[in-house]
Amino acid sequence: MGDLQTEQGEALELRYVPASEFRRVREARGSAAARAGAFAALARINTLYMIAGAWSGHIGTSFSSIEVMSWLFLNELRDLDAGPDACDVFFSSKGHDAPALYSVLIGLGLLPEDKVHALRRLHGLPGHPHVETPYVQANTGSLGMGISKAKGMALANRLAGRPRRIFVLTGDGELQEGQFWESLVSAVNMQLGEITVIIDHNKIQSDTWVDRVSHLGDLEAKLRAFGWHVSRCDGHDTAALERTFRDLDGITDRPKAIVADTVKGRGVSFMEGPSALDASDLYLFHSGAPPEQQYVDGLAELLSAANGSLQALRLGALRTEVTQRNPRREPKNTDNLVAAYGRALVEQAARHPQLMALDADLIKDCGLLDFARTFPERFVECGIAEQDMVSMACGMAHRGALPVVHSFACFLSSRPNEQIYNQCSESTKVIYVGSLAGLLPGGPGHSHQCVRDISALGAVPHLVMAEPSSEAEVQALFDHLVNVSPESAYLRLVSVKWPLPFDYPTAQRVETGRGWVVREGSDAVVFGYGPWLLANAWHAAEELEKAGISVRLVNLPWLNRIDPAWLRQVIGTRRTLVTLDNHYLHGGQGEMVAAAVASLGLEPAVRVTSVGVAELPECGTNDEVLGYHGLDIASLVVRLRQAFDARKPGPVSQHA
Repeated sequence: MGDLQTEQGEALELRYVPASEFRRVREARGSAAARAGAFAALARINTLYMIAGAWSGHIGTSFSSIEVMSWLFLNELRDLDAGPDACDVFFSSKGHDAPALYSVLIGLGLLPEDKVHALRRLHGLPGHPHVETPYVQANTGSLGMGISKAKGMALANRLAGRPRRIFVLTGDGELQEGQFWESLVSAVNMQLGEITVIIDHNKIQSDTWVDRVSHLGDLEAKLRAFGWHVSRCDGHDTAALERTFRDLDGITDRPKAIVADTVKGRGVSFMEGPSALDASDLYLFHSGAPPEQQYVDGLAELLSAANGSLQALRLGALRTEVTQRNPRREPKNTDNLVAAYGRALVEQAARHPQLMALDADLIKDCGLLDFARTFPERFVECGIAEQDMVSMACGMAHRGALPVVHSFACFLSSRPNEQIYNQCSESTKVIYVGSLAGLLPGGPGHSHQCVRDISALGAVPHLVMAEPSSEAEVQALFDHLVNVSPESAYLRLVSVKWPLPFDYPTAQRVETGRGWVVREGSDAVVFGYGPWLLANAWHAAEELEKAGISVRLVNLPWLNRIDPAWLRQVIGTRRTLVTLDNHYLHGGQGEMVAAAVASLGLEPAVRVTSVGVAELPECGTNDEVLGYHGLDIASLVVRLRQAFDARKPGPVSQHA
């Protein structure tokens, strides 16, 4: 596939701050507030460096929280040198600010200095926090869980006689998750005064202003009404943070909350708050690495601020190290399923005036911008509140609308699972569209790598599940789900763009439970779905053909439906069968196919080998993740060859 690739960004020079400079700041004479402010300025440079080097990450929320994290680790957390199990506890419930947390930990020497180069790399630093990383106290990235986890930690510490304080950082968009509010009351009832929650109140959630989605009103009064002690301060003013935390020292009989007023993207003028909105009033720097010139311009601002902070401490000029950004290889010609879906949605909405689209603060990632512009009266931004969104859709469907509900697959299949089941039990029709489905992209980490949604939703009555493999199949499947299928549906979309070595058949007729042959072959039959999984299998089959093994590759886009007559026909006389899953092996499509094959009672029996995700997904580049989990082309060649060589009579099922 080398001829399909183009290298980008090879010449960009990146700068980072070595650990010795952080040490100079920590050891400097001056106030604690001045040292913390300078430390945060250095950490901001490294946060930008890490995100630029990884080609992805969350700049805005990392920059808004860096002073809070710096102050906490430098001045509030006790016994850090005793290790992560013996010190006071800090974790960020939002998780998007992982690069900021890593920068602070590296600056303190709590993580090795070379980890500054390892964001979103295999066995490096995950895109969202994971407890395998020292001093990361909770897996985060799935929002709303923070205070609940802190309560559990506090109760366990009390039982063990460990007096430890617990600090939790949350986002203000995160407050739309119902679990946040559920967690407040019992913390007061149990007098958990060891808990302090800091709200990073930067006023912007993933896409837009928090107030435009779910206005928080008088946040301080709301928190006080639950019985919490509440303070408020400028979250970028380290002197104000110091005063606020000292005022809380005497409050021990109830949990505390600090509303820290911050600016998303703080530190780089064109990334900050109102100045960083596009023509649609959407924030530009929530996720992703900045383009080269923006990196250069942003770095210049950060270097200037850092040098000013160091001069105030009489430390002289800042020293930085230089590296070259790792090149990123991108395919020239790819299918973009999310973009194709956005077009298909607008087309169907033009035909169906009762069609409405609901979103969970992911309008750009779910391909909804054109729909929102074209049909603003039929677009509902529900915010970070998936259960509320699905139940709204349930009510819409009950009154004659056709709701189409959107979020990342990892959240849409799990958070409102009970609400989806309830909706389907009412015999109404709702279409659910889960983007970012499957193992890729590998950078965000396992909280966003959705490899359990087929199992989570596959048994819901009256819910048919499908995954397209190409832009053309997106349109065909969505048309079928809207206009033909009487059931509710879950459309699973891979978000990474991928080059396809095959075309969707122009004469293909969509029929529930039936797929189509992607590549002909006589010795074995392989079932799969989705763009990169089928593309890798296609290239693996191409390699096997050179070795004299002929593989029939079949796309089965239906994840929980299969037509037995079609299955019998497509297997034919082949007795080696392999199922491929962009999902955990348990509960994936492969189990459905294997069970259906067994029910056919074919003689001689078919030997079934199942290939898929067998452990918690690893974080890394897409190539690293596919290689680790044995789903890249080279691994599939080996696994398909093993399945073919192991063929023998008898009803055998293997899991690989």
